[in-house]
Amino acid sequence: METLRARGEANRFHPGHVRLRTGKQHKGPNMSVSMLSTFVKPMHREGRKFVAIAAGITLVLFLICEFLGWIGVGLTVWVYYFFRDPVRVTPTREGLMISPADGVVSLLEPAVPPAELGLGDQPMTRISVFMSVFNCHVNRLPMAGRITKVAYRPGKFLNASLDKASSDNERNGLAVQIADGRSYGVVQIAGLVARRILCEVNEGQEMLTGERFGLIRFGSRLDIYLPDGVEPQVCIGQTMVAGETVLADLQSSEAARSGGIR
Repeated sequence: METLRARGEANRFHPGHVRLRTGKQHKGPNMSVSMLSTFVKPMHREGRKFVAIAAGITLVLFLICEFLGWIGVGLTVWVYYFFRDPVRVTPTREGLMISPADGVVSLLEPAVPPAELGLGDQPMTRISVFMSVFNCHVNRLPMAGRITKVAYRPGKFLNASLDKASSDNERNGLAVQIADGRSYGVVQIAGLVARRILCEVNEGQEMLTGERFGLIRFGSRLDIYLPDGVEPQVCIGQTMVAGETVLADLQSSEAARSGGIR
């Protein structure tokens, strides 16, 4: 894991510095936030053709009827918004696992990981994050490590919030070995309207916490199988931010958390 550690040192945050997507650092106590940057985000390249198609349809609708054209404008903006790929500030302290997806924790229970990942036949703690069509759908690695398995399995397109979606739906899974030799799994699951899972990593690849590894369109779910002995630090119903929200802490002895609606 020497290569991974070296990369981690090179990308480590320093006090008062924020590493931007371009690799440059912003020096100072705070990152400047403008009104424009709050609403206008970078777009994943997968979305370019869909925005172009929506814009073309919009032009045709304007020729037919101005009212329909404005509906097309709204559709085009939504397509861009779906494929947004915002910069995230990932916690880099050793031992932290972060959410791989934006969305809401829909399931939290022991479950046997998919057999194709080679993680064994014993239950592991599974955290399921459900993504609606309004969430950012770019997926990020929960914790630094080496990708030991990339496994795709075709399947159905049931509502991704259902428990049986984990076993019945189309999915793509990663098994990741971390520095202490343990492994965890993260599985992209297609949903009711999702029709493509995009995975951009390969077996043997070394990755850092929070790095992008794929995308699912349109509406879906991510399952995370925690390493042995690790308790979740999130609750059902909690909102997740990919690349930022801490799911678990391998260095903590804290019991699984409970939460209440306020």
